[in-house]
Amino acid sequence: MPRADFYLIAKPRFLEKPLLLVCELARKACDSGQPLLIFAASPQQAEVLDELLWEFDPDAYVPHQIAGTDEDDDLTPVLIVPPGFDAPMRPLVLNLRSDVVAGNFERVLEVVPADESARGPLRERWKRYKERGIEVNKFDM
Repeated sequence: MPRADFYLIAKPRFLEKPLLLVCELARKACDSGQPLLIFAASPQQAEVLDELLWEFDPDAYVPHQIAGTDEDDDLTPVLIVPPGFDAPMRPLVLNLRSDVVAGNFERVLEVVPADESARGPLRERWKRYKERGIEVNKFDM
């Protein structure tokens, strides 16, 4: 059964830089050998995330790239997909966009900002995943 895991930002370092949590989740996926697709909300966010994945931890190497920048998209463990770019679905997806992930996946990760005003759309996504018969979970980070 597919799962949707919602990660609620609470720790100070994630409050200041929510994309650090995305980097941590990408590293965990990489360390466990699971190829990850990250759906970025904008081309700018994809660029920022690309840079941050190089810098966030001097002891971590997370092989990644922005989709379409190299012919090795299929081989890259962490593929960042900007809007408007079509990449083949993977079993593990991290969604930073404002809509639910369509298509077949085994697990989708949703990062929930600490800002209460930003949580409304995520509550809606929670409902939409449940309506699709997807198991939903919440984790405080």
